[in-house]
Amino acid sequence: MNSMTIATPSEDELVGRAREMIPWLRERADACEQARMVSTETIQAFHDAGFFRILQPRRWGGYEMHPNVLNKVLMELGRGCPSSAWNVMVLGVHPFEVGLLDPRCGDELWSQDDTRLVSSSYAPFGTVKAVDGGYVLNGDWLTSSGCDHAHGGAFVGARLFTDDGKLIDYKAFWIEAKDYEIIDDWHVVGLAGTGSKKLRIRDVFIPAYRTHSIINYDQDSHGGLNPLYKMPFLYVFYAAVSSVITGMARGMVDLYVEHMKPRQNISQAVGAATQNPFVKGKLGEAEAKITGAAARILMNTDEAWSYVSRGELVPLDVRVRHFATNMFTGGEVFEAAHMVFKKTATRGVWLNNPMQRQMRDILVGANHITQNQDDIGDLLGGYMLGNPLPAGNQFGARV
Repeated sequence: MNSMTIATPSEDELVGRAREMIPWLRERADACEQARMVSTETIQAFHDAGFFRILQPRRWGGYEMHPNVLNKVLMELGRGCPSSAWNVMVLGVHPFEVGLLDPRCGDELWSQDDTRLVSSSYAPFGTVKAVDGGYVLNGDWLTSSGCDHAHGGAFVGARLFTDDGKLIDYKAFWIEAKDYEIIDDWHVVGLAGTGSKKLRIRDVFIPAYRTHSIINYDQDSHGGLNPLYKMPFLYVFYAAVSSVITGMARGMVDLYVEHMKPRQNISQAVGAATQNPFVKGKLGEAEAKITGAAARILMNTDEAWSYVSRGELVPLDVRVRHFATNMFTGGEVFEAAHMVFKKTATRGVWLNNPMQRQMRDILVGANHITQNQDDIGDLLGGYMLGNPLPAGNQFGARV
């Protein structure tokens, strides 16, 4: 499709479309969880809304927008159906990643159909061997969210080492859907509807131009003219994960307010639940935590954009601060969601109460590697005190 035929909606229009979908997504959330994948109908609705084009290059029909447009969309969608929103997050970030590759990749992926989606599994579960002209991949890559809808293939991650075991690079490889098998092993306690199944790859050759470094951040890896593609890859991805989890927590607050307004306490001394100081206090505290987490994500992204919009790369100290502080999001909003969930008492645990599903989804989202606040707190504090960054770090710093 010629990109000139596509009108780019405004940020407000896209965020408004996401907000309008919340009731519809909530109605479908149970079925999504039971099916263990997002329905084709829901994915099509996301296509129609333009969500997958937000970070897609214009030359292939995309909007090439500020990453906070996607982040704000995710903060709304997560309120309705966390699993569906998670698919938008994963499948919606990868068009940005394609923009970092050799343009031949975008031509091969989108020349016939610019709506094709790509899933991923970045953890280096499998192995890679450098050969003439490219690499050969082998192994099973776990948790590829939305892979059933990813007719454009997947990005998988693998580490390259020297013969003596020294890390050379940590790369992402774009592999076509015909070159892997989907193994349905996604039986989990939360985010079951994401369809995050295993990809099995056996002796598949990947040309060198279909790869990029996950950990390098320099003019060679992010030297495009458009500011969007100067953004650090992992930062865009991590911020999107934090955004969707924030949306899930906001959805818990929505459900809690609906649940508490008509409720009466057993204790006649208190009466209506809305007058209970603990019910009110926990809600207010949870709202503050979630609002703070959302504001930090958007502020960090805006600060990074202030550099790339001038044609500059984001400085290392800024990248470290952004990565690290965003990684506290999952733990903070889980605490906020659990705070109000606990005040639902027994009513919240019934399987026909959507709050228990929302709580389980937040639990699993907060367990994502991008939300590892324990390790990252130590690293951030050490860096602030002058300690060196570890080799192969996620900040794109060569050490």
